[in-house]
Amino acid sequence: MRWWSITNWLIAINVAVYLVDVVSQRHLFQWGYFSAETAIYHLQLWRFITFQFLHASVTHILFNMIALYFFGPMIERYLGSRRYLGFYLLCGISGAVMYLLLMYARVPGFVAWVPLIGASAGILGILIAAARIAPNAQVMLLIPPIPMRLRTLAWIFIGIAVVTIISQGSNAGGEGAHLGGAATGFLLIQRPQLLRIFDFNWFRRPPRGPRMSNWR
Repeated sequence: MRWWSITNWLIAINVAVYLVDVVSQRHLFQWGYFSAETAIYHLQLWRFITFQFLHASVTHILFNMIALYFFGPMIERYLGSRRYLGFYLLCGISGAVMYLLLMYARVPGFVAWVPLIGASAGILGILIAAARIAPNAQVMLLIPPIPMRLRTLAWIFIGIAVVTIISQGSNAGGEGAHLGGAATGFLLIQRPQLLRIFDFNWFRRPPRGPRMSNWR
């Protein structure tokens, strides 16, 4: 389905996973959330990916998907579809890695058994990348409905994350993951050549060899 962008696919998969999770009474949550206890101590490494497609509530997934819808296409056009998908997933993985680093650093609020879910780390990586590409682009907030530059919006989200962690807020763990996604998003948009590994095409036919007549 080439007419669908990677951003559209990501939104569709996130929504589908959320609906199946609700209908199954959170069975997907139990199988896919990230925590140090499950992913590291029990070597359930798939959770570095699966937690990115799980959400806690309608508002959680709604705001994440709105942000992905508005900012994702800019980065997808800039990087290309394959690199963009790798970029998104790596930013999400970095969110989990940052959570682990803060936990091992004994930052209050980061413990091994707390579950981590949501696409926010990947989306904040996208937001930071968009702010790097077009820092003066004007965006309109939803709540409150005021315009501001994209670079300002990015700094606001980073500031909220830092303040929440320092003040040991209720979502300190999630905000730590946001910082991980933001840091990786900034690094990869500065050096997109690091994403070359994703420049593959599983469906491309190998070049045909020369015909026998060419050897005459």
